Amino acid sequence: MSSDRLLSVLTCPLCPSALERTAGALRCAERHTFDIARHGYVSLLTGHRRAPSADSPGMVRSRAAFLGAGHYAPLARTLARLASELAPPDGIVVDAGAGTGHYLAAVLDALPRALGLGLDSSTAALRTAARSHVRARAAGWDVWRPWPVRTGCADLVLNVFAPRNGPEFHRVLGPDGALLVVTPTGRHLRELRGPLGLLEVDPRKEERLRRSLGVTFRLEGTELLEWVMRLPADDVACLVGMSPTAHHLTGGQLSDRVGRLGDPVPVTASFAVSVYRPVRAGQ
Repeated sequence: MSSDRLLSVLTCPLCPSALERTAGALRCAERHTFDIARHGYVSLLTGHRRAPSADSPGMVRSRAAFLGAGHYAPLARTLARLASELAPPDGIVVDAGAGTGHYLAAVLDALPRALGLGLDSSTAALRTAARSHVRARAAGWDVWRPWPVRTGCADLVLNVFAPRNGPEFHRVLGPDGALLVVTPTGRHLRELRGPLGLLEVDPRKEERLRRSLGVTFRLEGTELLEWVMRLPADDVACLVGMSPTAHHLTGGQLSDRVGRLGDPVPVTASFAVSVYRPVRAGQ
């Protein structure tokens, strides 16, 4: 895993105990043991081993290729800038639904002594996330469930296109912590929706986000971020392949539809980047 400081963030998912590192594993006082994979992540999942919505290896490969090409670099820069304003340079960052760790790595670059923990249920994603940054570590977990993370330990929680577990966001954040959430707007990928049969963005997504956070968070501000990408056909295929639409199209269907678009394709990227603060009792 990482230094003792980051290890102290984790707790045993089967009991309230702290975890200690042994040879190739993490173990609690009750001797519940969780192996550290050779790729560097630790799976703390118990019961069912993989959440139904976990990214497949193909989705992870598509995401790594698309993000590696820099198409979402403006979003990564925005998250890094906001993180530097919201969290101390030596803080703890928890990325809920970290995927490949791409955005966690960008944030850690902006916080020179911070440590990052990425939670995700996809084994394929964890293999990449565990190596995304020298100060990042990854743990296998379904973020819909109560997290194996110590109460009040985090200075910043990231939630980028991932499930939103409001009670756990609130529990793990310290009193001065912040929640940084990214959601697509209704204009996101609008040029591709019809031709490729992409899933529609819920027009009430921001409303549902605020409702999911309830009265335990206060919206501090939202930045709207939008630009037009010019994507080669291969990158359009990666963009679709890393999204939920990948579950609904075969490779042949996707290739056929992308081939009709021309090359390159102008595609709008459009996001809402929101900062929330936890509201404590008595505030």
